[in-house]
Amino acid sequence: MMATSDEFERRTEPHRGELVSFCYRMLGSLHDAEDTVQETYLRAWRGYAQFEDRSSIRTWLFRIATNQCLNLLQHSSRRLIPSAVGAPGDPSEIAPSAELPWLEPFPDLMFNSAPPDPSLVVVERQTLRLALVAALQHLPPRQRAALLLRDVLAWPAADVAQLLDTSTAAINSALQRARAVLAQVAPEEQDLFEPTEPVQRKILDQYAHAFEQADFAVLEELLADQVRWEMPPIPTWFDNHDTVLGLLRAKLDPNQGRRLVPISANGQPGFATYHQAPTGEFHAHALQVFTFDHHQIASVMDFHTPAMFPSFGLPLTLPIL
Repeated sequence: MMATSDEFERRTEPHRGELVSFCYRMLGSLHDAEDTVQETYLRAWRGYAQFEDRSSIRTWLFRIATNQCLNLLQHSSRRLIPSAVGAPGDPSEIAPSAELPWLEPFPDLMFNSAPPDPSLVVVERQTLRLALVAALQHLPPRQRAALLLRDVLAWPAADVAQLLDTSTAAINSALQRARAVLAQVAPEEQDLFEPTEPVQRKILDQYAHAFEQADFAVLEELLADQVRWEMPPIPTWFDNHDTVLGLLRAKLDPNQGRRLVPISANGQPGFATYHQAPTGEFHAHALQVFTFDHHQIASVMDFHTPAMFPSFGLPLTLPIL
């Protein structure tokens, strides 16, 4: 039994990171993805004695994971971002947190196993971007699965049809509908221009210092004209330069200490923000994920979810400086 257990781990463990990122795209939640992959491995272990290598171990695991995701999505099919809930708001009227199934960020440090085909690595990372994962949530679960299996994992349409118990023609039709929906709900991401790494780093350094010091003059220069700011689980969101700057003026108290720690989520740069308590320690506050357009910040997804800091390898409290 020990030898079988060792063999199972040796053959299946290299695929864990890729499975987590796939389930995350399907579910929009890191925690749900991790739980689903855990259940996938449990079911795979139980059935390993009957696995006869009629397919690759990777394909077998993805079949189990896909079915697990579809079962879970029968009860909750969509993760939300604030801009999918309602119209943009005003900084003077921020709604309280709402108990809705919100989209979660994905820490890049968890993307620790590449697909076997190196040409798929770029596709894997691009399809983790927040705008696309949010757009995927608009698709029915089976369309979502078909799109990911076909366009991200590069499965043949016939194999996708077999997994989803349908015909190849039905899969091709579902893919056409899914791609059309994505073109409608996430077109702006294709038009954004990413600055070079040195320019991006300069912008981020300027932003971190300005945010910590509540330097609104610098923040004003860094924000694009049509910048968007969202703060799940707060349903109110903001668009355009002046409104977002008004939000920052309202929320950044010049007398309160703040510290920013760089992070990388969904293939995008960002910061973990810590706010100083009266006792002097800095407590976890939010995870900010950035999108750029040329030399300015085009959007900030400001996740007010301190419980996710450990998933990014970060403590909940920083010591007094």
